[in-house]
Amino acid sequence: MKKSFFRLLNTINKKILPKLSDKDPSSLTKIQKGILAYRYFVLVNSLD
Repeated sequence: MKKSFFRLLNTINKKILPKLSDKDPSSLTKIQKGILAYRYFVLVNSLD
C-alpha cells in the first residue's frame, strides 16, 4: 500500500514539478531546495 502510494506520487511529481538536477544545489533558493528534498524523499520511498 505504502509503496504503491509513493509510486503514484512519483509519477505525479515527474509531470508537475520542475527538474532541478541540472542546476547547482548551492545556487538554489530555499523553495527549490525544499522541492528537491521532497522529490528525493518520494523517490527513495517508492523504490524500497
